[in-house]
Amino acid sequence: MNAGGDPDRDDFGLPPIDIEIPDDARELDREVQAYQRELRAQRRRQRASRLYGPMTKDGMALPLLAGCLMLALLTSTLLIMFAADQTGMPQLPPRATATGLHNPAKRASAAEPAAGKIGGPLPAAAVVIGGKSVQLREVTAAMPSVLALVPPDCKCASTLRQLNAQAAQAHVLVYLVGTPADVGQLASLAAESGQTGTRVANDTGNILGPMYGQKGVTAILVRADGTVASVIRELPQHQLKAGLQEIATIKPAGR
Repeated sequence: MNAGGDPDRDDFGLPPIDIEIPDDARELDREVQAYQRELRAQRRRQRASRLYGPMTKDGMALPLLAGCLMLALLTSTLLIMFAADQTGMPQLPPRATATGLHNPAKRASAAEPAAGKIGGPLPAAAVVIGGKSVQLREVTAAMPSVLALVPPDCKCASTLRQLNAQAAQAHVLVYLVGTPADVGQLASLAAESGQTGTRVANDTGNILGPMYGQKGVTAILVRADGTVASVIRELPQHQLKAGLQEIATIKPAGR
């Protein structure tokens, strides 16, 4: 500037600039603050550009496409599974699902008849043979057997002889069974029918007669595995040959 305060000619060819230099630097605080605000705004714009910039460029296209494909694949798989469950998968009855599958004891009891029933084991009863008390199931465990329930005052020696002959041909043991009041009668019938005294059983609790509805001489046919095959009442009106052959041909497990 010249002495009059007007811009002087610049020897370097720069345009004239009106510059005012304050006497106190504190007068520049507002300009400095404005400058700092501008810098902060610029930094915010740069951070926003780094954060949102990829969304507006080609860099996000492939991840978005891959995500859409995975979602479509998952949805189609679930639809196929639901469709197969409704059309092709067998459904168990609600009763079987609620009780049978979650209760092994009930499944076993439903599959196996109760003790004493046809197809089930003999009842857990004790009999006396030769003065010794033994379990009925142990008596018939050796081989197929017939428990001949003899009624009181039975005039049935010939029937028992016929039973012994048929059982011997089929290789089946015969046990004469009676109540304590019939012990003497059983010994006589065993001698008359050719039966050995070691196969005369005393049903001390009178379990078998009431359980099987004894009528006359009643034969309980027991397989070698200990299960009851059949019950034949009122011998000799009914033949035992077929029943004896059936229990004789079934071998117990492990033999």
